[in-house]
Amino acid sequence: MGAGVYKVTEEFEEKLASYTGAKYAVTLDNMSNGLFLSLYYEHVVMNRTDDTITIPSRTYPSVPCEIIHAGLNVGFNKVEGTTIKGAYQLEGSRVWDSALTFTSDMYKSNTHMCVSFTGPYKHFKLSKGGAILTDDPTAYRWFKRARYSGRRAVSYHEDNLDMLGWNFYMMPELAARGLLLMGQFYNSDGTKTHQKDLEISYPDLSKFEIYTKGNK
Repeated sequence: MGAGVYKVTEEFEEKLASYTGAKYAVTLDNMSNGLFLSLYYEHVVMNRTDDTITIPSRTYPSVPCEIIHAGLNVGFNKVEGTTIKGAYQLEGSRVWDSALTFTSDMYKSNTHMCVSFTGPYKHFKLSKGGAILTDDPTAYRWFKRARYSGRRAVSYHEDNLDMLGWNFYMMPELAARGLLLMGQFYNSDGTKTHQKDLEISYPDLSKFEIYTKGNK
């Protein structure tokens, strides 16, 4: 977001990208908005998703919400048991839900991986926030502006406002805290630590009509 107080956000994003093995990281106020932006970009901007995005039947409720908000339909893969573990792909897109994965060199090439820093169970306990990891420079530039009301990294008095966006950016003070906390993911010799995937119980969302009746 440019110089001054917003520089800390760029520094935090650079640290995230370096740790996860992604080329770029774009921070946001929460991961759900990261899923929405990634799906919207793939579906509306690039027109390269299926009409139906398939996810595990047990996952966090915001996931089907963001699929529908992006103009897509939801399909479910039956989950045996009551839990899911680690990251999964939103099938029909290049988007991944990585809320339960945060570890060294986790990034998968040619994807948009959305990570979460919200909640007491996450390895990165930032209290709030998320990020999109990507290696696509065009998507990276779009995400940067889309999360910041369509703005470039200049004052809005100087900007040529030519893009619609959303108010999804991470507050600089939260990015500053995240930058300080990044040290916990490195050993004393500077090597990266590895965190195990989380496994969490979620409700069976496939039984709720609000997600399955379609949004067209």
